[in-house]
Amino acid sequence: MSVTRRSVLRQLAAASDATRQETTTIEALAAMLDADERAVESHLYGLQACDLARARPDGTARVTITGEELLELDTDKLVIVDAATPNAES
Repeated sequence: MSVTRRSVLRQLAAASDATRQETTTIEALAAMLDADERAVESHLYGLQACDLARARPDGTARVTITGEELLELDTDKLVIVDAATPNAES
């Protein structure tokens, strides 16, 4: 089954908590979404690049406060979030 980045973020928010720093596993997310673990992991890295999720080397992940706030906007429209980039020195 094809999985979207938005569905991964929604499921991650339902299964974890930013304030309490509760995590879930990539394996559990994939099972909840009936999706391939590699696809879920790929989406998690994309979400992490935008500061919407935190993935750890031990295979756990959690939503960030920013990710929760984005979902609270409750929009069905396309949302573009640019990945964080380090400040370049001029």
